[in-house]
Amino acid sequence: MLSEPLLFAIRAATGVTLVPGTVQAVAGGSINSCYRLRDRRDRSWFLKVNGADCAAMFSAEATGLRELRAALALRAPEPAGQGTTPDCAWLLLEWLDLEPGTDEAAARLGERLALQHRHVAERCGWQQDNTIGTTPQPNGWSDSWTGFWRERRLGFQLALAARQGYADVAARGAQLLDRLPRLLAGHTPAASLLHGDLWGGNWAMARNGEPVVFDPAVYYGDRETDIAMTELFGGFPHAFYVAYERAWPLDAGYARRRDIYNLYHVLNHLNLFGGGYRAQALALLERLQPR
Repeated sequence: MLSEPLLFAIRAATGVTLVPGTVQAVAGGSINSCYRLRDRRDRSWFLKVNGADCAAMFSAEATGLRELRAALALRAPEPAGQGTTPDCAWLLLEWLDLEPGTDEAAARLGERLALQHRHVAERCGWQQDNTIGTTPQPNGWSDSWTGFWRERRLGFQLALAARQGYADVAARGAQLLDRLPRLLAGHTPAASLLHGDLWGGNWAMARNGEPVVFDPAVYYGDRETDIAMTELFGGFPHAFYVAYERAWPLDAGYARRRDIYNLYHVLNHLNLFGGGYRAQALALLERLQPR
């Protein structure tokens, strides 16, 4: 049962009066407690709850969802509001009836992701920091894509890995950071609007067949980072890649950059979940050694 102070805080911030007896715990990943509730107008809502120290994480997620929705490319849940009580932080979203995506939905996802990636900024980064999982993700604006990826992505994760005792990964990673300007030489991508955490668990299909994305880690950068992550944990349906390539073909050299970009997510999993990802991180670093 959700507390009265929480329900009061939601009503005060959003104007939505949730009915306590309609609370239903639902799956929502391993980070937050998630619920489906109904309001007095018989509408359903999706509620995320976590500790009070997660207020900034929820605020950034809500801002990121609004950024994605404003691009008018892919559907994402509409945030109704977020806030805190003395005991917790919360985020209220519209409820969407979702189901596993079909090949047709995957193709539409590819087409619309390419359209989203056409929404660009003058520099890479974003207006606020957010999180990748529960790991802080620094997003300060940068004029250099290579510098951004070196400092705010790989460098940040490698520093975390060093503090957690993965000295071998950190040492190999430091060598890669030195070579990164050469590895990315000549690659000056547009700063595309990115989902930022686009693995298979963060998209689904609405009942009308429309693809939906959620749980973003939004920033602006190389569109290839989104595509690379789709290949990291099992891959997306073939129809997704065919449709994306038809809409906006990837640049030459993507296969090499894919490992550079996916190393970020493997390092994040190492830092979040432990040594089971150490071998995968070292294997990626080995593939990126000069030949």
